[in-house]
Amino acid sequence: MSPDNVKPGDGLNKAVEALLVDLPIKAASFIVTIYGDVVEPRGGVVWIGNLIEACKSVGITETLVRTAVSRLVTAGRLVGEREGRRSFYRLTETAQAEFSQAASLFYGPEPQVRWQFVLINGPAPEEIMQGLERDGFARLNPRLAVGTHPAPPLPGRVVVFDAQLATENGALREFAEEAWNLPRFAEAYHDFLRRFGSFSQSVADCAVLSSFDCLIARLLLVHQYRLIMLREPHLPKSALPEGWPGDEARHLFADLYLRLSQKAEGYVGRYFVNDAGTLQETTSASQARLSRLEFR
Repeated sequence: MSPDNVKPGDGLNKAVEALLVDLPIKAASFIVTIYGDVVEPRGGVVWIGNLIEACKSVGITETLVRTAVSRLVTAGRLVGEREGRRSFYRLTETAQAEFSQAASLFYGPEPQVRWQFVLINGPAPEEIMQGLERDGFARLNPRLAVGTHPAPPLPGRVVVFDAQLATENGALREFAEEAWNLPRFAEAYHDFLRRFGSFSQSVADCAVLSSFDCLIARLLLVHQYRLIMLREPHLPKSALPEGWPGDEARHLFADLYLRLSQKAEGYVGRYFVNDAGTLQETTSASQARLSRLEFR
């Protein structure tokens, strides 16, 4: 089979292969997941061959990997390095800081609510507003947005107000229902629970899975969870509808991540390479993630 003719799930356990059914995966986004889950807590550098191997298993061709990596370099996320015939890619300092901050959202305790209003001054506010919406903020009018966490880096013509909730009543839930598309996030959580809940039951203690199976399953777990967590508004419980599936998804993520990690990290320690040799199987940063998940 040529490098550009790959079959999703080829060589994987049937349970892992089933995770890929009706699951479109973009190359750049999945590479970001690999860096965030595996590479960032181990120094931020990895051989492109490891990226190609992991992406191939989910149906992403070598050509798409190399194109995506090139675009991540152009975007200032990665820096290329060469040792002999091998190419390595390192997270930039800015990207490493962003990945470390995002990790606290996935592996840490439930984020605290910090209300902020963002007022966009000047011409053409739409591009900034769309960026805020991707970050979980709600559009109140063409120039004003509200969110429950600190706003991302913004241009100087934007004014940010910290706010404090002064009333606790049903009106907050009504406001949230009008401001955010909560059914879209609820459906994303339900899909996550269906897909990975079924997988969790079928693999039990993961004895039937190889170490590579466990790594790919963990990457898929993180990838799908990340796509929801970075976009949903993280509202307080008093603003959420009854039966909100977010808590159940957090518990499933933690439980399954812990079960997959022993074998997954064993594979990383044996086969993932940086410019100094193989990556460490565990580091203080990777162990801290596991420890935080155990106490969820």
